Amino acid sequence: MTLRRAQEPGRARRPGDPSTSSGTGRAGSGTGRAGSGTGRAGSGTGRAGSGTGRAGSGTGRGRLAWLRRLWALSTGRFGVIVVLTIGLTALLARFWTPFDPQRVDVAGRWDAPGIPHLLGTDGSGRDILSLLMAGARTTVWVALGAGLVATLIGLVLAALGALTTRSVRESVAVLVDILIAFPVLLIAMMLSSVWGGSLWVVIVSVGIGFGVNIARVTRPELRRVLHSDFVVAGRASGLTPFQNLWRHLLPNVAPVFIVQLSWGMAVAVLAEAGLSYLGFGAPPTEPSWGLLLKDLQTYISVHPLSVVWPGLAITLTVLGLNLLGDGLREATDPTLSRRRSAAAAPQPAVVS
Repeated sequence: MTLRRAQEPGRARRPGDPSTSSGTGRAGSGTGRAGSGTGRAGSGTGRAGSGTGRAGSGTGRGRLAWLRRLWALSTGRFGVIVVLTIGLTALLARFWTPFDPQRVDVAGRWDAPGIPHLLGTDGSGRDILSLLMAGARTTVWVALGAGLVATLIGLVLAALGALTTRSVRESVAVLVDILIAFPVLLIAMMLSSVWGGSLWVVIVSVGIGFGVNIARVTRPELRRVLHSDFVVAGRASGLTPFQNLWRHLLPNVAPVFIVQLSWGMAVAVLAEAGLSYLGFGAPPTEPSWGLLLKDLQTYISVHPLSVVWPGLAITLTVLGLNLLGDGLREATDPTLSRRRSAAAAPQPAVVS
């Protein structure tokens, strides 16, 4: 009995044996499960494709994250609103103003604010609101032009002072120290004495003055980033100095550069108003907030409200540009966001 039972497991099964059929059924079921698994794998591939799409969408949202951070800041929000308002006003004044800014109406001299002159008129009967809207065009033109000139001068001097040989770097540093000793207004007066007072004099003088400031502040930042691992890796991978500057160096010094540029544009607005007030800026035929302030300040004791409007426009524009620059720096600089997150994190309680 013992020997016979031991041999039973090795006994060959007939084709009609029920146990064989059951095994085949299980095998078929296993094949079905395998097919189902293949289907699940295909479904997983579809999910993976969907995940890739979501990742691409997340990358797109990440590129605009700095805009959300800028709008979340009160300073950035105020700066955006002011700068957009001035820009849209300048664009609108290019095509329409309530009245002709240079139209003289002797009968309507010193009209109080109301209808149809919302901000009143000046001593020549000109509409002050139309003059402010036309002057916004001059302000935007000077700010953008001076910002462009300052950007070109600052980046060229900073790149020469950070990425070249030692002798060139030292020469650029000495040149920057010499140029930075000249105030913006002094440069503008020197240029206007040669070429006469015009908006181009204001743009070039402010561009030179703040281009040197941008170079002085940006050059050490470029030197610091130049020794980072990713810059060395880019150089080892075959990137040219210009490609390294464009891909790695400039994005990492952008926060500092943006703040300096916004300050330069704010000073350009002040310089245009100040130089026009002194007679070195916009010509009398060009609407300007500085010229309007110069014309109205003579009658400040008689009509004090008329002087408020150009002064308020200059103040809000300069304040908006400065706050926009600060907000952009906080929104684009990752180190500042990390510091704020660390400061806002709850501190563990100390048990004495």
